[in-house]
Amino acid sequence: MPGFPRRLTSRAAAGLALLPALTILLVAHLGSTSWTIWISLTSSRMLPNSNFVGLRQYETLLNNDRWLVSAQNLAVFGTLMVVGSLLVGLLLAIAIDQRLRVENTLRSIFLYPFSMSFVVTGLAWQWMLNPTHGIQKLVRGWGFETFQFDWIVRQETVIYTLVFAGIWHAAGLVMAIMLAGLRGIDEEIWKASRVDGIPAWRTYVSIVIPMLGASFATAGILLSASVVRLYDLAVAMTNGGPGLASEVPAKFVMDHLFERGNLGLAAAAATSMLVTVVSIAAPLLYARSRARTAETRR
Repeated sequence: MPGFPRRLTSRAAAGLALLPALTILLVAHLGSTSWTIWISLTSSRMLPNSNFVGLRQYETLLNNDRWLVSAQNLAVFGTLMVVGSLLVGLLLAIAIDQRLRVENTLRSIFLYPFSMSFVVTGLAWQWMLNPTHGIQKLVRGWGFETFQFDWIVRQETVIYTLVFAGIWHAAGLVMAIMLAGLRGIDEEIWKASRVDGIPAWRTYVSIVIPMLGASFATAGILLSASVVRLYDLAVAMTNGGPGLASEVPAKFVMDHLFERGNLGLAAAAATSMLVTVVSIAAPLLYARSRARTAETRR
């Protein structure tokens, strides 16, 4: 076969080009993940050691009040932030899908928050929500002396300020994903619904939104991953306070890793976060794969 040596050379070149990325994947990602899991099974403190203690670090973790509070905070934040981002992003995508003249401008405006880091987002919202010089002071300056908006300094409401900032940051990304899905909807569906006299909202609810399953899955995976590793936003806005009212697992890990010198407990917490991400992402990826397979067979 005269073309065989050329194909073999081409595949070898492609393999060599992918070798650095494969090495990084094996060493930096899989290697560091395996090392973290191993450390979580040892009695490591300031420095790593090989003294195997089984699941003792995980037992300590589950009996740690600070960890339980941070997990509860993350559950509240994650649920509200993911649902809110999906809802706001979908509504923005539907609005832009109406072929507005300023579509490009609106897309840029709504995507702009996502282009900023969580640190910048957190600092901006921390300033706006600060009762001393934020929204509360602005409204009181308009003459409403009794106006009060001090959620960021109250333990029972501070977690919701993180939700507001998270939705503001992520809704633009969801909008872009949903808009791509909406643009893939066959125009004949809309023509048929108009001929049958079906209201637009009913078409969205009964036909269009169920067809956006892949878009919802993609957005859900990205949002869930950002929720579990939440750190920058919480530190920039509240530093986990007041008290532990906005403490999150990633901050728990960083504090025990660098401040409290408990490497084993920090590794156990990090491994628990990894398990959470996998347990959320795996079913979504499986459902998305099944949907693609079903569409291919059709």
